[in-house]
Amino acid sequence: MISVTSKSIDFAGKNLVSCGCSSNANTVRTYAAKVNSNVWGRRRGGGHGAANFVCCKSRTTQCRVSSMKTAEPTLNGGTQAIQGIPTGLNLKSYSETPISPSKLFEVVADDLLTLNKNLQSIVGAENPVLMSAAEQIFSAGGKRMRPALVFLVSRATAELLGLKDLTVKHRRLAEIIEMIHTASLIHDDVLDESDLRRGKETVHQMFGTRVAVLAGDFMFAQSSWYLANLENIEVIKLISQVIKDFASGEIKQASSLFDCDVELDEYLIKSYYKTASLIAASTKGAAIFSGADSSITEKMYEYGKNLGLSFQVVDDILDFTQSAEQLGKPAGTDLAKGNLTAPVIFALEKEPKLRDIIESEFSETSSLDEAIKLVKSCGGIERARELAKEKADLAIQSLQCLPPSMFRLALEDMVAYNLQRIA
Repeated sequence: MISVTSKSIDFAGKNLVSCGCSSNANTVRTYAAKVNSNVWGRRRGGGHGAANFVCCKSRTTQCRVSSMKTAEPTLNGGTQAIQGIPTGLNLKSYSETPISPSKLFEVVADDLLTLNKNLQSIVGAENPVLMSAAEQIFSAGGKRMRPALVFLVSRATAELLGLKDLTVKHRRLAEIIEMIHTASLIHDDVLDESDLRRGKETVHQMFGTRVAVLAGDFMFAQSSWYLANLENIEVIKLISQVIKDFASGEIKQASSLFDCDVELDEYLIKSYYKTASLIAASTKGAAIFSGADSSITEKMYEYGKNLGLSFQVVDDILDFTQSAEQLGKPAGTDLAKGNLTAPVIFALEKEPKLRDIIESEFSETSSLDEAIKLVKSCGGIERARELAKEKADLAIQSLQCLPPSMFRLALEDMVAYNLQRIA
């Protein structure tokens, strides 16, 4: 039984808001397949489907948040209600104007350049083998999404509070977040016995399992030391919980392999632990170091949480829809290992034969290929897309408390970029 402590996870259209207490995961109800939620867009010259969106300048910047609200998120209480906006992000419009990560992070390009220069010295060069292992994954083509989000939220909230530039703590937080993420990837590849990461050999393939585990441990320890030196107890607790969440997510996944009775809420809790927890802590921590009040920091947490959940669902969809060359690993890898993700969970509701194939652990020749076809033909992909869009809509809504700026627009475009991957 896993207890969800001091978290804000959205299930069944409700916000379970962090209040310092513990709530048992079994109290969470089955996630509603379709949630009516509004989304805000933007109208910019040549922008993404401009005719379908409204100018961000028409939004008011005041944000009032009730920490105990359990109803669907609304756009009243200080924000301007605009009628006639289509429900859900328009994927077709976005797909016409592709968003590239490099373009997306252009407004914090200098910050990311500084981060890249600092990472090597922060990891430490006293052990050449561990340093080589870290460099292998640092150079494996990652987009630096998490530190970029730290910088974007830092600058958006700093602008809100009249700060002229980022603090040393903002920058150190971004570096810590990237180190923790990298450490988790090294360990994930060991646990999953993955040979490739983004098309390159994994650390344990190059240096062996022993060095890979030690490299991950070393980076967790090093990031914890730098975290303690930030001397902010709220952020220390926030990020420390993330490391615990990683382990909880792995245990939860390992205990439910090939389990066709796994429910969607369990999948979302696991996805929170493994992916969304770090992103939510990144965005909230950035707002804390800007000196934002609790209403703003909680909204930034909600943004990161829902963006993280949406990202995980999209990744799980791509595991079925992209080729091995595009994925950098064999297609259907999660399913083959018994890790049942959103597309499979939805498909199981309609196709009993899929249950038989999975519970046999793909003992028959070509049974994995047959299972993948069933997931696609039974609407599992389409319903997972809806779930990703619902979480994306909630992420967009959480940004309404920020004033219009190029940093806020980049945060919105991050949500669109994620959905564009499955457009």
